[in-house]
Amino acid sequence: MIRSWWLPILLLLASNVFMTYAWYGHLKHRDVPIWQAILISWGIAFFEYCLMVPANRWGSHTYAPYQLKIIQEIITLTVFVGFAFFYFGTRPQWNHLAAFVCILAAVAFTLIPVRTP
Repeated sequence: MIRSWWLPILLLLASNVFMTYAWYGHLKHRDVPIWQAILISWGIAFFEYCLMVPANRWGSHTYAPYQLKIIQEIITLTVFVGFAFFYFGTRPQWNHLAAFVCILAAVAFTLIPVRTP
């Protein structure tokens, strides 16, 4: 059993790089038929699952399921912002950044210890 607070986060980060590319990478290749884009995306997503499943399995020894999900969401958005900037050359607008701050607050709230009766 692996107990580490940082390993699940690293695995989630790596898995999200694969998933973001699988979901959005084909947008630059609109000449590829949709069925091929789907198959290629599934092939890329396979590697995402190879990292996501252990991240959640091992992460569940350190984090509650809600914490894992919220951490995964902030990682997803962070990876997407970098991907959109470098791959598509787009920058987030002020309202996107404001939403990002709200999600960061959600991560902070989920990591606050709660006493149960």
